[in-house]
Amino acid sequence: MQTRRLGRSDLEVGRIAYGCWRLAGGVDEARAKVETALDLGMTLIDTADIYGDRRPVGHGAAEELLGRVLAADRGLRDRMVLATKGGIVRGVPYDSSPGYLRDACEASLRRLGVDVIDLYQVHRPDLLAHPADVAATLLELRDAGKVRELGVSNYSPARHAALQRHLGDVALATTQPELSLLHLDPIDDGTLDGAMADDVTPLAWSPLAGGRIATGDAPPELVTRLDELAEREGASRAAVALAWVLAHPAGVIPIVGTQRLDRIADAATATSVHLSRTDWYALTAAAGRDLP
Repeated sequence: MQTRRLGRSDLEVGRIAYGCWRLAGGVDEARAKVETALDLGMTLIDTADIYGDRRPVGHGAAEELLGRVLAADRGLRDRMVLATKGGIVRGVPYDSSPGYLRDACEASLRRLGVDVIDLYQVHRPDLLAHPADVAATLLELRDAGKVRELGVSNYSPARHAALQRHLGDVALATTQPELSLLHLDPIDDGTLDGAMADDVTPLAWSPLAGGRIATGDAPPELVTRLDELAEREGASRAAVALAWVLAHPAGVIPIVGTQRLDRIADAATATSVHLSRTDWYALTAAAGRDLP
């Protein structure tokens, strides 16, 4: 799989990432998923402290499981760029205060069993946190060697810019919006345009709209277009939908989170799907975006 750099950093990752928001099962089962993704070139492994069991006691479950996988095979850590997030607290719901972000990062390091997190992201904006305080905390974690690069998730372009201003010369490497053929907002709200202007890498969460695109739970015209292209390309509907994300000039990296090994392998085939400009715009129009 081809690689690309995360923002202006030195981190190189595959064009598709593997997400752990639904990572579950025993260590051997989870390890098989992570190894399959890595073997296919999905070298960015993305998780968060909130992922895992949805009950309150499950906070950190996905990180803990991934930590056990890394402990079982120490060689896996060297094969991946490890990303996680902090800032969501059930019942609050968002906290990017200095004390909380510091504690969240430390807790993630412990659960993952690593000395450093390659990419640490603020999971969602805390509207009660001043960007200067958030930036100071992130820089403190970076200067302490606990994280290598910084990113944000679910940030508007304006909030991204405000945080970046207070980070000074330390550039945010990534921004993580929801993006799929059923969620087109980042194309028009300035998220992808801002990423291109500032050399920030977009990481797209839910690029298959929670699996709805793959199962056909989408506008009939879109499903028909996807299936026509899938037949032409000898690919799956999901692979074509991922190829649509990959085709954007912002260099978007879709994060797939399937728990089935065959679907992880299928996702990797998206890099071989060729979509012309006509194909891309036809899919976009079928998804409901008006074109002039």
